Amino acid sequence: MNLNVNTNREARSEKRERRSYGTWPSPITAQAVAAQGLRLSHVSVVGGDVYWIEGRPGEGGRNVLVRRSADGRMSDLIPPGFNARTRVHEYGGGSYVVSNGTAWFSNFVDQRIYRVSGLDGDARDAGEPVALTPPGDWYYADATFDASRRRLICVREDHSDPAREPVNTLVSVAIDGSSGAGQVIASGYDFYSTPRLSPDGKRLAWLAWRHPQMPWDGTELWVAEVTESGSLEHGARIAGGSTESIYQPGWTPEGTLVFAGDREGWWRLYRSDRSDRSDRSGRSDRSSIVAVIRNPPHDAEFGRPQWVFGGATWSPAGAGRMVVSYTRGGRWHLAIVDVEAGTLSPLADGLEPREWLTSTTSHAVLVTGSATTPDGVVRVALDTGITETLRPSSTLDLDPADISTPESVEFPSTGGRSTWAFYYPPRHATCTAPEAERPPLVLMSHGGPTTASSATLDLRVQFWTNRGFAVVDVNYGGSSGFGRAYRQRLNGQWGIVDVDDVVAAATWLVGQGKADPDRLAIRGGSAGGYTALAALTFHPGVFKAGASYYGISDVERLARDTHKFESRYLDTLIGPYPEARDLYRARSPIHFVNRLACALILFQGLEDKVVPPNQSETMAAAVRSRGLPVAYLTFEGEQHGFRKAATIVRCLEAELFFYGAVFGFMPADRVEPPAIDNRPRGAGRPDEQGVS
Repeated sequence: MNLNVNTNREARSEKRERRSYGTWPSPITAQAVAAQGLRLSHVSVVGGDVYWIEGRPGEGGRNVLVRRSADGRMSDLIPPGFNARTRVHEYGGGSYVVSNGTAWFSNFVDQRIYRVSGLDGDARDAGEPVALTPPGDWYYADATFDASRRRLICVREDHSDPAREPVNTLVSVAIDGSSGAGQVIASGYDFYSTPRLSPDGKRLAWLAWRHPQMPWDGTELWVAEVTESGSLEHGARIAGGSTESIYQPGWTPEGTLVFAGDREGWWRLYRSDRSDRSDRSGRSDRSSIVAVIRNPPHDAEFGRPQWVFGGATWSPAGAGRMVVSYTRGGRWHLAIVDVEAGTLSPLADGLEPREWLTSTTSHAVLVTGSATTPDGVVRVALDTGITETLRPSSTLDLDPADISTPESVEFPSTGGRSTWAFYYPPRHATCTAPEAERPPLVLMSHGGPTTASSATLDLRVQFWTNRGFAVVDVNYGGSSGFGRAYRQRLNGQWGIVDVDDVVAAATWLVGQGKADPDRLAIRGGSAGGYTALAALTFHPGVFKAGASYYGISDVERLARDTHKFESRYLDTLIGPYPEARDLYRARSPIHFVNRLACALILFQGLEDKVVPPNQSETMAAAVRSRGLPVAYLTFEGEQHGFRKAATIVRCLEAELFFYGAVFGFMPADRVEPPAIDNRPRGAGRPDEQGVS
């Protein structure tokens, strides 16, 4: 994104115009937000070439494997009709691997592994994708290439028997196709991830865990010897367990096993001194685990919740050196570790790395952004810190005076807890509000719920602030990045701690004079949608409007009707089901809709397997029967998380109009109004001529 002043800005009036909050005209259109929806992920470097996955809303959300060759040329490596996206765990990630001029990727439509060859030359000479695995109900993810045995080692999720829960294993897939759907090499656990071969190909490390653990609760790190035939033997659990989360095991060039673990309450980086000599008893030996960084900041985390495959917070950068990312107080940082000295040195201040990081001996390559620049695939020189953006997620040219930068705030919540959030004030280059007016507030409740808000430039935030809304993005209790104890605040308390925290954030900002108490809105998607719905239901009168994106209204129904990865998640967040059925009903907004006292708009993908459409349908009907303003918009072809540009545009414009209708103002944008049942009188233009 180019933030330099251009000739068009010179024409903007130097005199600031007074207009009510919410009515400011904005160059950040819903179409621009959808274009920024370009999702960049899973970077890798092979030779001098950089590879990544590019999710394109303009192509219906298709995920494309892209290469930037050493000479700077960018090219798509898979043709239209192919989509490099896996459905393992439903959230996917880790959909491709590249080696020696060949890429293998999971194709979304049929979930088969395909091969694309000829990448060591001009990408235009690459052949058409060729299927490697047979048709069937097998999903594949997180592959590593075993060069000496001419195979892929990956996670497989077997859906072939609808009468049972899908079966997850580690499998070997021969690159000549001779192994069919794959040969199982590790089984017995409910979940597997991150199979990684040592540089000499003689040892394999991986993660495994069982229900009801989620990977941020407890995982086990295993290492086994790899025989000449490719089987595993002498497997040993190196670290982890039901109360320790291990993240991103991998190998240094010297053959040392490194991983992040939270045994001390924060995800720190460790190495295993016995990863080359397996304990055949299968027991973990804590004395063999050594910290990589001797004195890390006490509140720093070097791991992330593993919602998707293939994420990274560290990467070797030659002998004795690593590139790492870590978070403190919700802000991410990039640094270099001197392994021998055990020291941490900052690299490229101001960048906030995302989940995707790799490196060479001279550069870090990662997906990153900053408070004033959007995410992009960026290359950082390790010796100088000089950065080069290889692929931005957005090319919208913004005036810096239109950009609201986040303030990290810590505020008091229920029970003496201290909670974190990012506050964004309204911001506009040429508009200001009447002096006595306070801005309407949009409170954002992130999904997961074990994820975290980011402080990088996001047009989904700027869309609101540039129109005269304040925004607060809350990292409520249960969010990651603040230590294990902060994550565990939500254990048994989902629907209570998170809801108390978002309510506390809104009321605190009102008390600070930063929000209008009569124009508070809350929005969220998925688990964030649940928090929003629960706040509206169980704390009526605080928020005047809400927006739920594929949000959960009935947690009991979710416990009975969701995919394998999250099928026991609620055991930790609420309690075992059905034993704790009374708690599930007590935490479900759908059973207490009579408490609702405000307007609600809901958005739902009709192919959502994580939160089925019946949840939103039921909530909309209940709100409608209460006589409250409600709008319910559904989208064919959308799943959990919207990927199509047209969907993103429609949702933002409808949500903006809805808030205007509820709060009593008309946005400057000319949009198609959504159908609002029980619509407030006088909402909208008198003649409805604002429709475009």
